[in-house]
Amino acid sequence: MPVLHLPMSAQERTSLRGRRRTSCGRELLLHLPRGPALEPGERLMPADRSLVVVVVPAPEPVLVVRSPDPLTLLQAAYHLGNRHVSLEVRSGELRLLEDGVLEELMRQRGLLIEHRLAPFLPEPGAYAAASHAHSHIHNHDSDQPR
Repeated sequence: MPVLHLPMSAQERTSLRGRRRTSCGRELLLHLPRGPALEPGERLMPADRSLVVVVVPAPEPVLVVRSPDPLTLLQAAYHLGNRHVSLEVRSGELRLLEDGVLEELMRQRGLLIEHRLAPFLPEPGAYAAASHAHSHIHNHDSDQPR
């Protein structure tokens, strides 16, 4: 059974319907029920089970925020969360999508900022559903009707 990889940004993983392109260039149409965001490593399958599509996180421009002082980093997480900014929380660092205003705010607070192109895996949030199952996609080759 063919296995295709579907690179998706954090935002794209929250949109469960629409046209997507696999890493090999094959066009797919997602038509999934409402639910939580797709997770990296999640496997999708069309109704005919002719192939497997594995969700992979696409690299995105992120800010990596660090501080030698854990309290300063914790305060930054608080202020970003208060602004409802999507955050990836890692040991000793925070990651968020590039944003000039937020970058300047973090610099003013004395935080160290690094620009990086990397997968962004934000925390799902307090109200995200814990489990889910997705399975419905459609294959679209360029010659097929849409």
